[in-house]
Amino acid sequence: MLQERIEGKWLAAFRRVFALNGIGQGTRVAIISETQSRPVLVHLCELAAFDLGAASFHIQMPTPLQTAPVPVKSTGTSWAIQQNRAVVEALKLVEVVVDCTVEGLIHAPEWPEIESAGTRLLVITNEHPEILERTEPKAEDACRVEIGIQMLREAREMRVTSPSGTDLVVNLTDAPCGGTPGFGTHPGAVAHWPGGLCLAFPGKGAVNGRIVMDVGDMNLTFKTFLTSRIDCRIENDFVTKIDGDGIDALHFREYMEAWGDRNAYGISHVGWGVNTGAKWVSAAMYDKRDMQAVEFRAIAGSFLWSTGANQYAGRYTLGHFDLPMRNCTIALDGRIAVRDGVLQGDLA
Repeated sequence: MLQERIEGKWLAAFRRVFALNGIGQGTRVAIISETQSRPVLVHLCELAAFDLGAASFHIQMPTPLQTAPVPVKSTGTSWAIQQNRAVVEALKLVEVVVDCTVEGLIHAPEWPEIESAGTRLLVITNEHPEILERTEPKAEDACRVEIGIQMLREAREMRVTSPSGTDLVVNLTDAPCGGTPGFGTHPGAVAHWPGGLCLAFPGKGAVNGRIVMDVGDMNLTFKTFLTSRIDCRIENDFVTKIDGDGIDALHFREYMEAWGDRNAYGISHVGWGVNTGAKWVSAAMYDKRDMQAVEFRAIAGSFLWSTGANQYAGRYTLGHFDLPMRNCTIALDGRIAVRDGVLQGDLA
């Protein structure tokens, strides 16, 4: 069993990542957590900020009531701030918010206002520190992320295929594209650790085709490997049919249905990972409580598709899946970015 205590090696890693995010002498930093946050992460953040000479403080919010029809996991949408104006105003006054909430503030309803003040966000995902240690962002990671984002921005179409039968076409025209290597220093930058993901948020009516998830692909909301196929039909952005005889398709259908919300079936974002430190087999080595499973969103050469909220298409919901897949080929206007699950060209 992994122990959650302060280790010198973890504190050193937090100092390095904070420094990559421009945190140093006098930097105004707010660490925000909630009552269900992992205490060791908060402590490591406080100590790293102190060691670097940052002007830091800690806000802890009570974890909100659970009101959803099913458990909500790995959404990137924390409700911990709960529209508390004092908290929002405090976060607008700092240079960096270090986010230790359970789900993360990336899609939180309060974040756009905080971001508009120029505040940067560093999300420390709710992983055991050993996972963060192994996936520590490095300065050299920025190059692959920047190349991938630029490829997405220049492309008009993404096509994803796989030996299992996936054949998906995504119209990327005017799609917002982004990603992070795990650090950022410009005003409004959003980073998360683990990082290493290049993605696009398609607009309305932009996603069509078939996605066949195979044995060994992952359902990150459930934090499980698939043991059977899930065959999805996508029509004008929405999952319209879910086939499969195994427990994986059954649970996928039941979770979707539980929301009673058509937007839960919508496509949120698509993209691929570039983090060479992230490994598929890692999920076999940890209990579910040890991981938020963000590592598997960023595995180098994986194809990631997600369902749920897509603010750029005007769709909002807490129903959410992150679904990384192996062995896919991703082409942008015919240019191969990933072949059979392996990064190509300048991405490699």
